Amino acid sequence: MHALLALAAFALAADDKPKPVDVAGLKADPPAGWKAEKPANLLRSHQFKLPSDDKAFADAELTVSPKSSDDVAKNFDKWKAQFTPPDGKKPEDVTKTSEFKVGDVKVHVLDVTGTWKYKERPFDPKSKEEIKPEHRAVWVIVVGKDDTAHLRLSGPQAVVEKHHPAFEKWLKELK
Repeated sequence: MHALLALAAFALAADDKPKPVDVAGLKADPPAGWKAEKPANLLRSHQFKLPSDDKAFADAELTVSPKSSDDVAKNFDKWKAQFTPPDGKKPEDVTKTSEFKVGDVKVHVLDVTGTWKYKERPFDPKSKEEIKPEHRAVWVIVVGKDDTAHLRLSGPQAVVEKHHPAFEKWLKELK
């Protein structure tokens, strides 16, 4: 009986092991602190909650959406328009873009801070807009050989700042 309980406990522990995340044909295991969630909609293949540690701030969220557009300029312009910079700043003051390669795959990054005019369904006129001050979103477009994926790390600025180094490291570990 004890052997059966031990085997069941081992099977449960093995099931807790993070499953690799597929991003445009590349894969990597998510960091231990990322809590997998059921994707909120059918456009997402993966969704994670990244904890805040401070009750004053909400958790951050990471979403992965495969089969997405590879038009970097069009997507970046659309995403930048969702943010209003703080008073006295221009959009270019609070927006950073970069790119790098993982193997042969190009990774494009847009990093924006300010007040997020968030809509759960951005292109649905019936979707209610929420104003989220002091937020940050890091959008990533991974253009693979047969697929393009969009990723978004978003949440309160301080929480995204905390998780950004692990997110960037994870992106560079995709294989």
